[in-house]
Amino acid sequence: MTNNLQQLYGSIDIYLFDQLLKGTYNNCHKILDAGCGGGRNIVYFLQNGFEVHGIDPSPNAVANVQQLAQKLAPHIPQGNFTIASAEALPFGDAEFDLVISSAVLHFAQGKTHFEAMLHEMWRVLKPGGYLFARLASDIGIETLVKPLGNGRYLLPDGSERFLVNQEMLLQYTAELNAYLHEPIKTTNVQNLRCMTTWCLQKQ
Repeated sequence: MTNNLQQLYGSIDIYLFDQLLKGTYNNCHKILDAGCGGGRNIVYFLQNGFEVHGIDPSPNAVANVQQLAQKLAPHIPQGNFTIASAEALPFGDAEFDLVISSAVLHFAQGKTHFEAMLHEMWRVLKPGGYLFARLASDIGIETLVKPLGNGRYLLPDGSERFLVNQEMLLQYTAELNAYLHEPIKTTNVQNLRCMTTWCLQKQ
């Protein structure tokens, strides 16, 4: 059973898996993984008839995801996976039904960079489309993080991240005129870091 699940879903983010189980993205067709890495979150989509695209600033990551796609969905053009950054997406407005942003936004160098990435991912979403974002936050560890300036913090695990909190996410949700179709959820990893899931639908 474990091997079957691995073949079906790969090493998918558990909260993205949760949305698949709930059927949230059943009517989505065209998918963008903005910061796809080696493709851990697109195995299911590649194998189930979705039109999958991915960008990543790392040439090695793009090469790896192209190999994965060639293996799992050889009909998908290799050009669907390209070297690019989340703040400068090489796509037109309103092209995608779902944009996945898993462990990307917290690498922002500051608020301006964060907002540039967020607004680009929102721009390429169709009305009615979904943004799935998983990112670091200070929710639950507010007194344990050390500010470095410009929205970045030193976490107890020794990493440096741009951190959000619930108030910020709700404010961005309102500014985007988005629908928060799932409550904001945060996983606290033994007070070393916190990862928050932010699920939006475009009106």
